[in-house]
Amino acid sequence: MTTATYVVLLHGDESEWAARDEASLAALDASHRSFSALCKDGGHEILAGEELAYASTARIVRRGAGRPAEVTDGPFTEAVEQLGGFYVVRTADLDALVRLVADTLTETAEIRPTIDHSS
Repeated sequence: MTTATYVVLLHGDESEWAARDEASLAALDASHRSFSALCKDGGHEILAGEELAYASTARIVRRGAGRPAEVTDGPFTEAVEQLGGFYVVRTADLDALVRLVADTLTETAEIRPTIDHSS
C-alpha cells in the first residue's frame, strides 16, 4: 500500500461545546487520547493536531473576482457546525483510519487527502 497524508477535520456545534460539563470534557479528552494511542498501534502516524479556538475569534480574508481582499472578524454563516480541530495523519491504510475515527472520536469528522506537490 502507498502511504498518504490525510487531514481529519473535526466539526461540531460550538454552543454544545460551550455547554460541556467536567464529565463530558473528560470523556472527550479520553476519546482523543485513545485515538492517539490506537493510531500509533495501528501504524498511523499523527504528524500534527490541534483544538481550535471558537470561530468568533477567527479573521476571515475573502476574495472575489476583480475585488481586493476583504478582512472581517469571525465567520458569519448560517451553519451550525464549525471547525473545532484537526489531525494530520500519515497512513498506508485509509479504511483502517476511517474506522478508527468512527470508533473513537465523538465529533463529526471529514477525512481528506492532502495533495503531494513534490512529484
